[in-house]
Amino acid sequence: MKRDIIVIDEEKCNGCGACVPECHEGALQIVDEKARLVSDLFCDGLGACIGHCPEGALTIEEREAEPYDEIKVMEMMIPKGENTLLAHLRHLKDHGETVFLNESLGYLEQINHPMDLSEFKKEDMNVKNLVHDLFGSPNHSGFAGCPGSQAREFNIDMDEVEASGKTQNIEVKSELRQWPVQLHLLNPQASYFQNADVVLTADCIAYAMGDFHRKYLKGNSIAIACPKLDSNLDSYVTKLTSMISDSNINTLTILRMQVPCCGGLVQMAQMATQQADRKIPLKEIIVGVEGEVLSEQWI
Repeated sequence: MKRDIIVIDEEKCNGCGACVPECHEGALQIVDEKARLVSDLFCDGLGACIGHCPEGALTIEEREAEPYDEIKVMEMMIPKGENTLLAHLRHLKDHGETVFLNESLGYLEQINHPMDLSEFKKEDMNVKNLVHDLFGSPNHSGFAGCPGSQAREFNIDMDEVEASGKTQNIEVKSELRQWPVQLHLLNPQASYFQNADVVLTADCIAYAMGDFHRKYLKGNSIAIACPKLDSNLDSYVTKLTSMISDSNINTLTILRMQVPCCGGLVQMAQMATQQADRKIPLKEIIVGVEGEVLSEQWI
C-alpha cells in the first residue's frame, strides 16, 4: 500500500539523535552514527520528528510501505514505561488520529494495563473491547489502510436542513474573491495575495464544513491543495515561499482534515516559512470528517 513515510537524507544527517526521542512510536534509531527508519510498521507518517532535526535531514514522502500497525507499536512501547505511552497517546490525540487512538485505548483496556486513561476518553466512548468491536479481533483483519480512506456514513436530518432554509429564506452567497484557487494554477504574486491573509486549505474542507465561506473564506485569499493526490509538491513550497517573500502576505492559516495525509499541508507551509526571507504567523486548524473543528493553534 502507498502511504506517507519518513525519509532520511544521510548526507545531511549528523547522527545527533535529536529526532529519536520525538518519535514515540520507536521508528527511528541511531545506527552507524546515522538516523535510520527501523521499520515501516512503526512510522505513522505524521512527521513529529521533522521539526526537531537541526540539519533538515528529515522529510516525508509517499511510497509503498507496510501498513502502520498501532498494536505492534503499543506492544513495543509498553516496556518503555507510562511516560512514553502517554506521550504517544497525546501525540495521536493532538493530531486528531481518532482511529489509532481508539485502537490504542482499546488494547490497553483489553490487557488490563494499569494506567489512568481518563484524559483520553470521551463521554460517549466505551473503550472496553474496542479493538474487537472495530476490527473483529486483537490481530485485526479489518480495515488496515489509511484512516482517511475508511468508509463512513453520517446521519443528517435533511428534512430539518431543508425546513431551516425555507424558514430563513436565505440565499447563501459565495465569499470567494479570486480565481483560480488551486495552488498549481494560481500566481503567488497576484494582486489578491498582496498584503493579504491567506487560507491554505485541503480540497475536502469546503465540503465537510457547512460554514466554511462565512467563517474562514470571508475577507481572505485562498489556495487549495491535496498533499496526498497532487503531484510536484515542491512547486507548492516554492509558491508559498513567494507569497511570503514577494507578496508580503500577513498570515497563513492552514485548514486540514484530521486524516494523516493532510498533515503534508502543514509541513509544506513550515518549509516555505523556513525558506522565505521574512517570518509570518502560521495557524493550524484541524477539522473532523463531519466538519467539526477539533483543534486550532498558532504554530
